[in-house]
Amino acid sequence: MDNFELKPEPKAKKRTPIVWIILTIFTLLGSCSLAYYFFTIYSNPYSPFNPFPPVAIPTLYQTITPTNTIIPLPPTWTPTPTNRPYPSLAKPPTGTPYRGTATSTVTETLVTTLTEGTMTVTPTPMPASAEFSYLASTSIHAELACNWMGVGGKVLDIDGNPLRSQTVQLGGTLNNKPVDRIMLSGNVPGYDGTSGFEFVLGDHPIASTQELWIQLIDNAGKPLTEKISFDTFDDCQKNLVMVVFTKTR
Repeated sequence: MDNFELKPEPKAKKRTPIVWIILTIFTLLGSCSLAYYFFTIYSNPYSPFNPFPPVAIPTLYQTITPTNTIIPLPPTWTPTPTNRPYPSLAKPPTGTPYRGTATSTVTETLVTTLTEGTMTVTPTPMPASAEFSYLASTSIHAELACNWMGVGGKVLDIDGNPLRSQTVQLGGTLNNKPVDRIMLSGNVPGYDGTSGFEFVLGDHPIASTQELWIQLIDNAGKPLTEKISFDTFDDCQKNLVMVVFTKTR
């Protein structure tokens, strides 16, 4: 037994299962595909593979710039003025209807001169009129005696009925002070109970000549009368200027 030497048996080599080989191959293929995917998006962010493409930048729109071409004129070219017949009146027409003829004289400008007859222009009347009167203020403000001065009145329609919500504007100067007041008819019932208005101007009568004016305007802002000037008096019997507006059409 001593002549025999025992040798250890060689260990069997472990073999890698085929499953791990297949998984390794798929892992390498997946890594290569993922690297190619990211490289494609990096090189072209607008690639259809990119789920979050950048916002497209608008393209600059360019237009063709026109070039002006100067056409030379003939050396003997002379401008020839052309007068178009735009007749103008030499003076404002007045008098009776025009039945004459007109002649035109062309110099540097074209002027039409009326040789016979005249023309009458009739302005369209305003749709309301105003009637003025002067009263003692005690007829409205008995308790103030002569310690008051103002303008008051009422607005009537074409049938003489009270007309509310019409704008009455008072302007001008009084005693060298500017006056600019606005009031709606119907706000002061003391004059007729329905369409009255009133402007208080002071605590004593003051005389003035055509320095103040008053105007009636409808609720659409259209003037119903011109700016009508009137006088005031330093008189306790005339310290109330009564104005009655009446629509005429």
